[in-house]
Amino acid sequence: MSPGRSNTSGLLGWHLQAARETAFVGREEELAVFKAALYGGGCSVLYVHGPGGIGKSALLRRFAREAAVAGRPVSTVDGCTVDGCTGEAGLVPDEADAVLLIDHFERIKDLEGWLRERFLPRMPMGALVVIAGRNPPDMRWQADPGWAGALQVLPLRELRAADAQALMDACGVPADSRGPLLAFAGGHPLALLLGAAVAVKDGGAGSRWTPDQDVVATLLDQLVGQVPSAAHRQALEICAHAYTTTEDLLRAALPQDDAGALFGWLRRLPFVEPSSRGLFPHDVVREVLEADLRWRDPEGYAVMHDRIHAQLAERVRTASDGEVPGAVAALLYLHRGDGAPAGFHRHHGEGGFQEEAVREEDVGTLLRVATATEGAAGEGAAAAACAAFWAERQPEAFRLYRRAETGEPVAFSAWLRLAQLDEEELTADPVVAAAWAHARATTPLRAGEHLAVGRVWALPPYRGNAPVMDLIRWRMVGNCVRSERLAWSYIAIRHPDQAWVDQLRRHYGMRDLSARPRLGDDAYTLFVHDWRAEPARAWLERLNQGPAGGPGAATAGLAVLSQAEFAEAVRKALRQLPRLDALAASPLTRTRLVAERAGQNPATALGELLRQAIDDLREDPRSVKSHRALSVTFLRGTPTQELAAQRLDLPFTTYRRHLTAGIERVCADLWHRELYGAPAFRSA
Repeated sequence: MSPGRSNTSGLLGWHLQAARETAFVGREEELAVFKAALYGGGCSVLYVHGPGGIGKSALLRRFAREAAVAGRPVSTVDGCTVDGCTGEAGLVPDEADAVLLIDHFERIKDLEGWLRERFLPRMPMGALVVIAGRNPPDMRWQADPGWAGALQVLPLRELRAADAQALMDACGVPADSRGPLLAFAGGHPLALLLGAAVAVKDGGAGSRWTPDQDVVATLLDQLVGQVPSAAHRQALEICAHAYTTTEDLLRAALPQDDAGALFGWLRRLPFVEPSSRGLFPHDVVREVLEADLRWRDPEGYAVMHDRIHAQLAERVRTASDGEVPGAVAALLYLHRGDGAPAGFHRHHGEGGFQEEAVREEDVGTLLRVATATEGAAGEGAAAAACAAFWAERQPEAFRLYRRAETGEPVAFSAWLRLAQLDEEELTADPVVAAAWAHARATTPLRAGEHLAVGRVWALPPYRGNAPVMDLIRWRMVGNCVRSERLAWSYIAIRHPDQAWVDQLRRHYGMRDLSARPRLGDDAYTLFVHDWRAEPARAWLERLNQGPAGGPGAATAGLAVLSQAEFAEAVRKALRQLPRLDALAASPLTRTRLVAERAGQNPATALGELLRQAIDDLREDPRSVKSHRALSVTFLRGTPTQELAAQRLDLPFTTYRRHLTAGIERVCADLWHRELYGAPAFRSA
């Protein structure tokens, strides 16, 4: 044990202590709890826990100072420098006003039972013990009725924003470096102090400040320390990269390892917290692990990212309806460093807003919100009338968003599915009319396809980059990715933020139409995407590549053909089947049909598709004759149709009938695959 603080101002230790006190900021609540116990109005044992670098030792030094000011004798035990407490048993303070501070308790965690059952009960009433460690106390403390009133557990969190600013003031951080430093360190005291030292030394970095590898390495050592194995390190890196981590995500990313054991290890780490969607690390731990892996093993980082992206993209496609926004948020979070709109990637606290289907009794609230959406009375009435029209027409399209704490309705969204042009709908909603006008003038819908229009009505405080708008955007992205036979999507936004507009264009491959439909006197911007030119899987692949390729880079120039155009292209390609150079010029090489066969030369892929389509006709007894006619004509290089008929020993008219039926069947089968992405169903 060591005595409390010395007042000898001529010693180096005194000056060190004075500098530490100057850098101590915040922690008012924790100090209030300690002072209540110090002056006899609180607990006998205070258990402080939090991750490495969160400020436990600094807080204990302040506790020691407060106790000394109160005239109470102070002793300390440091778990880093002793093998255990048993050797100290004979030195239990016998003064009724003694204060005992035990730091780095995680180093002597094995003695927790002995401390609870034998050591602490020997302390005199009136004495105060503070235990500080990375891990929370064993549940047996709280399960024991004897300790119920004597123990208080105090989780130590990051500094509040104002306190973090005060710490940077105390360290003399240049003003233009504070934003990047706060973005990296948040309210984590050790990260702030290390970053501040670098920022002050490199005062010219300004807004370009980033943590150097010395800072990252120091934080990794202090926050994470040694891990049991390479698999544990990889699990931790996955936890840092993903929005939240579940056991099935670990299983997909680390197929050779025991995902259950690794997940159990992660959940016990002091800097990892649980949520309803899985585990997530403290922000500064996430940042340093990401920075270290990117620098240390960029190839390994890319492999990990791709595995997680594939798993989360599949989760978006297969999630239940209620899980869609969370699944999309998890996927988009992977691209938080790619220049995507920041609003998509905020890691919100649990339960800020909740989404639910709109019921009949919610329509009145919808109309009130829609009215309040517009500033002027006339525009509000027009918005409410439009919302009422669609609520009656497509009630299943609507979602209601409430504040979780109060249940207050703050926003509504609608995803309108439209397959046929309806004059009444065009008259009721100028936004829908503008969407139809664009689709019909560009590439009209084909049989079985539909377009979708996303609408939003939100109370004024909840527009723009408000967290509830993230939830709405996640829902709409999920609708786009999951919709079957979606041709066009249109998202209508009133007065969109220009920075967000630029990001949607560059990162998400969406563009805004020059036409600005008006509801009353207020104009809307329509963001549009052609899901036939860039299907959902290709869109997700491009998203994973980042913005460098530009909108549509993965599927640039995909053709969207009408059924008649498609059939004519198939007929022509059959005639050109032996010639790869001719097939390369076919518009079919730029359709979804061929794009599905990633990694192949388009002309080669088209030739294989045509041959397979001909060969498939053998499986249907009704098409055997057509198969023979197609094979002789297109696969065996017969120079003329007359010669083909002779080889088949058929009258020319009969041969032509079989050939025509076969061509029509191939056109129909390939058209079905173009629309649905799978071969047509065939009965035996």
